[in-house]
Amino acid sequence: MRHGYRCWAEVDLNALRENLAWIRHRVGPGVKILTVVKADAYGHGLKQIAALLMQSGTDVFGVANLAEARAIRGVGRGWPILMLGACLPDERAEAIRDDVMVTISSFEEAGEFSAAAVKLGRAAQLHVKVDTGMGRLGIEPEHAAGLIARIESLPALNLKGLYTHFSSAEDDASFTARQGRRFQEVLRELNLPPDDWEFLHANNSAAVLLEQGTLFNTIRPGLLVYGVLPPGRRRVKSRLKDEVTPALTWKCRVGLVKSITRGTPLSYGHMFKAPRQMRVATITAGYGDGYLRSGSGRVRVLIGGRRCPVVGRITMDQMIADVSRVPTVKPGDEVVLIGSQDGDRITASDLAGWAGTIPWEVLTAITYRVPRVYRGVQAS
Repeated sequence: MRHGYRCWAEVDLNALRENLAWIRHRVGPGVKILTVVKADAYGHGLKQIAALLMQSGTDVFGVANLAEARAIRGVGRGWPILMLGACLPDERAEAIRDDVMVTISSFEEAGEFSAAAVKLGRAAQLHVKVDTGMGRLGIEPEHAAGLIARIESLPALNLKGLYTHFSSAEDDASFTARQGRRFQEVLRELNLPPDDWEFLHANNSAAVLLEQGTLFNTIRPGLLVYGVLPPGRRRVKSRLKDEVTPALTWKCRVGLVKSITRGTPLSYGHMFKAPRQMRVATITAGYGDGYLRSGSGRVRVLIGGRRCPVVGRITMDQMIADVSRVPTVKPGDEVVLIGSQDGDRITASDLAGWAGTIPWEVLTAITYRVPRVYRGVQAS
């Protein structure tokens, strides 16, 4: 792919489409897919990914805020959108006007949305969230039935969905099961058939893989759509590990190659001094591009098909790799930060492990100054 970028991300739209198709096959045709596209579609580019998903079978979009909802509306109107974050008081009228489904967790929110909707002559579209153990949003399970009764008694409210959020499905089977039981108890107390809910959902990406017992009429995958398995202590069946394909590859270039003598200090703070004579390459990516500085001294990159350690502190626009084992490296050569090169691969989870974080942060940290280059269907 020819271009003049110093640091860029390639997004394989075919991989995304195939990942969504695999998820659809796994859960069956009767289950809606609410695809989470918050944080610029996990760093993949919201508008482009929304356009692809509209053509590839998603049923609903999940966003964090109204700006993301507006971006989706700019791509295609009429798609159901759920705002997963709490709606601020001064956002309520806008959410109602834009027909964005909102998450509510309290009696107060129900009353305030009703008043705002009556004033606008519109109906507010609501999902009630039940807090079974996440601790952020959501009403306590014992009060969920009362909140739903209040919604049904107030004017201009349209209850579209009910959901909960697993806090550690990838790590803790026991706690996840407890959350599932608490949500099922709410459903039994409500005494409504599951088909009465347009959207009834609990399963995130990890639960899609690990929790078939809480597969209701909607699922809420995020990371899995982008081809990354949620890391955790619970084992995913080995055959599933090859069923989805990472859609994002992150690359930069070699800017300069030079030889240094033993004892030469490298980068800020001199945290690294050459233990021997070395060849090092300065490469054109840094924390200004979203490459996490916390990985200093631990991360690896691919150059010439070899894993090369990054030495010294990662800086804003550049970092230094030990290329002593890559004798042919030269300025302009391609460097892979996430992705494959000559048979080796570095994943977002690898980079997250080196940086002491999670792949969600690795992907969403990639900054806007990194161009996204699209290939496959819809590529321009």
